[in-house]
Amino acid sequence: MTDTARPDRSLVAAIRPYLEKEPIGALLLGLSSGAPFAMIASTLTTRLAESGIDKKTVTAFALTFLLYNFKFLWAPFIDRIRIPGLAAAVGQRRAWLFLIAACTIAAIVWMGQVDPVADIRLMVIAALTVAFFGATFDIIIDAFRIDSLKPDQLGAGSGMSQYGWRLGSAGAGALALVMAERSGWNTAYAAAAMFALPAVAAGLLLGEPVRRTAVLAKEKAEPFLKRVQSTFVAPLADFLTRPNAWLVLLFVVIHKIGDTLANLSLRILLADLGFDKDAIAAYDVGFGLVAFMVGIFVGGIVYARMGMMRSVMLSLILMGVSNLMFAWLATMGPVNWALAATMGFENFASGMGGVAVVAYLSWLCDLRFTATQFALLSAMSSILGRFVQGTTAGALIESMGFVNFYLLTTLLAVPGILLFWVLMKREPPAPASAQPGSGAPAGLS
Repeated sequence: MTDTARPDRSLVAAIRPYLEKEPIGALLLGLSSGAPFAMIASTLTTRLAESGIDKKTVTAFALTFLLYNFKFLWAPFIDRIRIPGLAAAVGQRRAWLFLIAACTIAAIVWMGQVDPVADIRLMVIAALTVAFFGATFDIIIDAFRIDSLKPDQLGAGSGMSQYGWRLGSAGAGALALVMAERSGWNTAYAAAAMFALPAVAAGLLLGEPVRRTAVLAKEKAEPFLKRVQSTFVAPLADFLTRPNAWLVLLFVVIHKIGDTLANLSLRILLADLGFDKDAIAAYDVGFGLVAFMVGIFVGGIVYARMGMMRSVMLSLILMGVSNLMFAWLATMGPVNWALAATMGFENFASGMGGVAVVAYLSWLCDLRFTATQFALLSAMSSILGRFVQGTTAGALIESMGFVNFYLLTTLLAVPGILLFWVLMKREPPAPASAQPGSGAPAGLS
């Protein structure tokens, strides 16, 4: 074999895991997961800001995201309840997937019909409806993805899921901006709602998860009270009784507070600086998407070379530093290359972090309780940032200015980095081939 043939073979071996059926399904699931979030995040923020609604009211809409943070409360129903008729026809997981996809489409289309200037209260209700079904969609999408991936596909599947999430959120957001500029917000939301359909395609491609079906078969013989306990108590008890569980939960709660505050306030900054919708679509959405995808690719390499724990630490540091770029952009004004540089670094860091952190959270889940435990972990990761964003961020921006606000978000990233360093010291590094339900998750055993 010649030396020139080795890189080609190495490249093929690196790409092959991403071309398998299950990671492709994870990509499709991610496409649908990102769209509802975009509709009540950046897209709604842009719509409200251009309607002349004050900053405090705009940032208060971040409270709608708290439904994402409390989704673990109804995740046990998704884990255990079978939809009559539909579950028998297509399986429990797919029945929920198809039903919630339809509900998500209807909610997004309805939100597009509401005029925030004429009736801001109705817009709040519409946003809450989209948030509820979007959060429920996330529950079933995450559970379906984790249940469908084989143990050795966790890294590739997490990366493809992140690719999909960003493509879905960026694609739906960019489509909404372009359509709104030309055809109005009604058409924009209706078009973006169609991004819920790739999850349906994933359900058809992958079928009902085989491993999940085996778990349910064992539970059918359980007495009623035992099933109630296994539905609502066992998932939390399993997690919280592990050594170091509370330390891990504290890390999960605080590690993204600075990043969440910075990103949820970005569109307000861009509107204040005077960027038009086409510039936002090109540089924030378009260029940011490319940088995010590159970050995921690099993140996959880093994950394989450094292992899970060290790649998470590197990602946390980069995501904290990225907040400094927002402060710098605030000093530059409406300069397109500055917007491109800022969004390039921020999205590259987020892409790297997505691979490592999602794989880490997935690995912490017991296969018996994937929907509930992943919902708990992913929800807790942004609850504090969204609460602060919805209650005080607008006032902080008005009193401190954007530059000092983003410097503050940078400082808020430090406690999460230090806490994860403590976790790394307490436990040996997790293997790169970590898998969900694989025994003793790092930091929890």
